[in-house]
Amino acid sequence: MTTSLIIPPALIMILSGLLLPLFERLWLRSVVLLGAPIAALFVLWSLPEGILLTGSYIGQDLIFVKTDNLTRVFGSVFLIMTFGGGLFALNQKNTLELSAAYFYAGSAVGVSMAGDLITMFVFWELMAVASTMVVWCGGEGGRRAGMRYAIVHMFGGILLMAGIAGEISTTGSAVFHAMDISTISRKLILAGVLVNVAAPPLWSWVADAYPESSWSGMVFLSAFSTKTAVYVLMRGFPGTEMLVFIGLAMVFYGIVYVILENDMRRMLAYSIVNQVGFMVIGVGIGTQMALNGAAAHAFAHIIYKALLLMSAGSVLYMTGKSKCTDLGGLFRTMPITCTFGIIGALSISAFPLTSGFISKSMITQAAIDGHLQLVWMLLTAASAGAFLYVGLMFPWFVFFQKDSGLRPKEPPLNMRLAMLLMAIICIGLGVYPDPLYSILPYPVSYVPYTATHVVTQLQLLMFAGLAFFLMLPLLKRTLTITLDVDWLWRQLGHAIASFLDRFSGYTWEWFADRVVVGANRVHDALYSSHGPKGYLGRSWPTGVMAFWTTVVLGAVVILAYL
Repeated sequence: MTTSLIIPPALIMILSGLLLPLFERLWLRSVVLLGAPIAALFVLWSLPEGILLTGSYIGQDLIFVKTDNLTRVFGSVFLIMTFGGGLFALNQKNTLELSAAYFYAGSAVGVSMAGDLITMFVFWELMAVASTMVVWCGGEGGRRAGMRYAIVHMFGGILLMAGIAGEISTTGSAVFHAMDISTISRKLILAGVLVNVAAPPLWSWVADAYPESSWSGMVFLSAFSTKTAVYVLMRGFPGTEMLVFIGLAMVFYGIVYVILENDMRRMLAYSIVNQVGFMVIGVGIGTQMALNGAAAHAFAHIIYKALLLMSAGSVLYMTGKSKCTDLGGLFRTMPITCTFGIIGALSISAFPLTSGFISKSMITQAAIDGHLQLVWMLLTAASAGAFLYVGLMFPWFVFFQKDSGLRPKEPPLNMRLAMLLMAIICIGLGVYPDPLYSILPYPVSYVPYTATHVVTQLQLLMFAGLAFFLMLPLLKRTLTITLDVDWLWRQLGHAIASFLDRFSGYTWEWFADRVVVGANRVHDALYSSHGPKGYLGRSWPTGVMAFWTTVVLGAVVILAYL
């Protein structure tokens, strides 16, 4: 192991999560919640580039800490989001949730700094455990959803572990580097990562589990699992063509289900899948522009999605309601929360002067540069759809539609400050993207603010807005249940399990009956021959016994000489 003293940023976050339950006083807990991410971020940027902390296990060289630009992009945004999430959650009384959330964040940072597959897998599984606990802290619904969430991620972890074992067995090395998918083991690794990225067909776990968490828990959940999966795809599978088609499916899947959904947090959960689809497409294209776009969009997405979920979480915290049919007219008494929600909505819509505009456009430009005309057209349509399904639907149905009669106050100061921080980053990066561009994996020569690009984007957004208000009667929210592929394990799976339970019961009863019948037959046969009246059970004369004993001994003598 290297001799220089290296403090992994992941360790700072994990230890802070483990220590949080020990701090009963609110001010001490607040110091840890706000201080740990700042300390970890400082350490991250103090580390030089390269392999910094190594070890060995089962004959394999492990790289616990490896830094480069891609690591810094993801590690930085994870820690910035954790600080904002911690500030937002200062009023959260469930210390277990906060502890799990910080452990979750530290594990995500650990994945982003791992230089080998074994270390990456360990932090990957720690993420799954911690995130499940965050979901469980949401209450009764969270416990049921958390169990389904755990099963899905357990399945993904098994695929990933099998692939890593096969890769090490084949190559003899656990180094985490770019791979093709020419072997079964690498296909398994990719499949395991795609489970976490919410790729089809197991993409509904995001909307199933995340909205069942608490008002603060979903803010943390939105940031790490899917984005660490994007990071692993960027590190391990850049330029894998099939990812383009998978990403397109995710993009339009999210749009369709957001339009159908009534719960504001489920809407935002489906939009996570949609936006991660853009990143997956960028990884699939695989050029330097596309990979820069994927990294930049991951950074921007974590921030504006946190802002949107903080806005929604504030509404839930103050009203106890999350269905759009129960909300409306809240702009009257929650104007600050409404404003921050609009900023987040404009950012996810890639509105000029917001962070979404300077990141998402890099991916569409990469599609043009790669002569992927159809992909570019679909991404352009999806960008307009994003404005329709979140940029307009979320603020309208939560804050502006017909007055619901609710008159909640603004959330506490710390929650407003957290939203202010995220809003400043969204607008700051939109106005001046150079700080983000300077830390991307490859040199950036892209200029987002050209007349053609700005005018084209504004035209798309204006027509999307026109379409929204023309179709507003058709988009009215109703008390409906949206069926998704999770029905297969929530309903069909339950039915199959019940059938198998009954079938196994009937089979066991039949088998037990057959055993009893067979045992009775054996008993009757033995009793008939060995019972008091049986041939072998009654008393025999001494002469007969002597005769048969002589016969047996004679047979033994004859056999001995053969």
